[in-house]
Amino acid sequence: MTLSLRLRAAIVSIALLAVFLGAWHLATRGTGATANMSPEYAKLMGLTATQGKSAMPGPVDVGAKLWEHLKRPFYDNGPNDKGLGIQLAYSMGRVALGYFIAVVVAIPLGFLIGMSPLISKALDPFIQILKPISPLAWMPLALYTIKDSSISAIFVIFICSVWPMLLNTAFGVASVRKEWINVARTLEVGTVRRAFTVILPAAAPTILTGMRISIGIAWLVIVAAEMLVGGTGIGYFVWNEWNNLSITNVIIAILLIGIVGMLLDQVLARFTRMVTFPE
Repeated sequence: MTLSLRLRAAIVSIALLAVFLGAWHLATRGTGATANMSPEYAKLMGLTATQGKSAMPGPVDVGAKLWEHLKRPFYDNGPNDKGLGIQLAYSMGRVALGYFIAVVVAIPLGFLIGMSPLISKALDPFIQILKPISPLAWMPLALYTIKDSSISAIFVIFICSVWPMLLNTAFGVASVRKEWINVARTLEVGTVRRAFTVILPAAAPTILTGMRISIGIAWLVIVAAEMLVGGTGIGYFVWNEWNNLSITNVIIAILLIGIVGMLLDQVLARFTRMVTFPE
């Protein structure tokens, strides 16, 4: 019996993961004693020099350390020693608030741009100038103006999230079939009701695609923003562990950032499929 495509893909993914972990393990194995050296120098250099041990932790080391974090995800031992659960919660809270503000601004404005050629022409120069600016370029100005690192990070998330949603919403609204709009006008459907009953359902897949792109960018930018502002968050955790030379914790944070980003993307992908219907 032929295996389904999803099952075959899962088997290939597991095989690739096994190959990757095996190669990682072999690449980070110790090679035995490398040289005779003075005890003081050996103590200074550690296992990397005295036993030929790789400076990069292996998958077993990372897995053991990850299990320790998972057993106590919400511990709080002070400003620079918090559990990964707390760090992720801070980051996701900032992303959620900045993203929500972007939704409130981008979708109504995108509707206005998509429905009005005049507004579209008038705002296009401003959008084209502001859109290419790196979100992190706004951070110094936000810190100087707002004088709060956490709110500044939320502002940066708003800035990076608003453009994909705005442009996709405007494109989706402007691309709605004219026949449907003309039928609504023939039936004397008002502008507001037409926007909610005709344009919104037709443009919903494109709008949600923009929201999906935005959440990925927002989760990407929050890590860099938290590295700059410090305090709490998964980005600050990565930078703090690098300063502590804990490469194992850095790898764990990278893994968790990827997993959370994938889950956020899959949630919006699910919503996109729910509102997409064949014509």
